[in-house]
Amino acid sequence: MADLTHFDESGASRMVDVSTKPVTWRFARAEAVVTVKPETLALIRDRKVVKGDVFEVARLAGIMATKRTPDLIPLCHSLGLESAEVSFEIVDETSLRIEAAVSVHGRTGVEMEAMTAVAAAGLTVYDMCKAVDREMTIGQVRLLEKSGGKSGHFQRESP
Repeated sequence: MADLTHFDESGASRMVDVSTKPVTWRFARAEAVVTVKPETLALIRDRKVVKGDVFEVARLAGIMATKRTPDLIPLCHSLGLESAEVSFEIVDETSLRIEAAVSVHGRTGVEMEAMTAVAAAGLTVYDMCKAVDREMTIGQVRLLEKSGGKSGHFQRESP
């Protein structure tokens, strides 16, 4: 396992110095799955949730979260993101899959931004639907793919 880069030789926390890294195109995709009651998913799908269009509000929350990642994760670098997209897929009668894709030309990757996007979008789904379903769960927040930088390309293998 590679050395942990967020600690110095004495074990103190630090932000990684990326000043000497070359600027390259960085891309990451992440996903989360929200599990709900069938009737809740029907309300979301049919856009009948009283608070509004769950997909669009959650999409905006996810995109906005990418830009706030360094405010939430202490050692993340602030990045001038170039692209952030959030999409939704109804998997079955109780599962909603959220995917985020984020990119930047920069010195560090955007994995945390992509994972923050799907987490925030999932929490927004919960917030908008909690009046009808308090048993919802948000799970499987995970990196699917990343490109760019010294570590190269990573793609999660399909189950």
